[in-house]
Amino acid sequence: MKELSLNILDILENSIHAGASDITLSIEEDTSEKDRLFFSIQDNGKGMDPAFLKTVFDPFTTTSTTKKVGLGLPLLKAEAEMAGGGAKITSEKGEGTIVSFWFQYSHWDRPPIGDIAGTVLIMFMVHSAVEFSYFHRVNEYSFSVSTKQLKEVFDDVPLNHPTAVKGIQEYLTTSIQNLHGGKNGQD
Repeated sequence: MKELSLNILDILENSIHAGASDITLSIEEDTSEKDRLFFSIQDNGKGMDPAFLKTVFDPFTTTSTTKKVGLGLPLLKAEAEMAGGGAKITSEKGEGTIVSFWFQYSHWDRPPIGDIAGTVLIMFMVHSAVEFSYFHRVNEYSFSVSTKQLKEVFDDVPLNHPTAVKGIQEYLTTSIQNLHGGKNGQD
């Protein structure tokens, strides 16, 4: 995929398919000393048994019933390694999964983050029954938001109502821009 936000959306959808009711997306951008971009997705889905976990980065490993290969995680891992980073997945059957990827931030092979606001907005709109939390840090600045907070703000208005969608989109876009010093945070 051309941007990490699409990979993140794919992993978030995998969490939904694994029966997760609580998902946290964390993104940390350190453009100074660490020179690192890190993201993780933690869920309380059905988890993976140890045998499946050992093969999860194999392109011929998939839980899909409609396709015979699963290229998403293996290709993303290869992209991370080409950009001076790596990948790790920890999972326990019946407990959930944590998927983590990191990249050298300034590496020329690092894919752009892309439209992370759009990815998060999709999760809030389409999967509003899931408790979804989003944390984003750029150097020393950070912000977070969750479906629980948004439901309190919008009271009886569903998160997929046009008024809520517009407000959430503006909030996410502005917050991400503020993290990047008022600039577009899409790289």
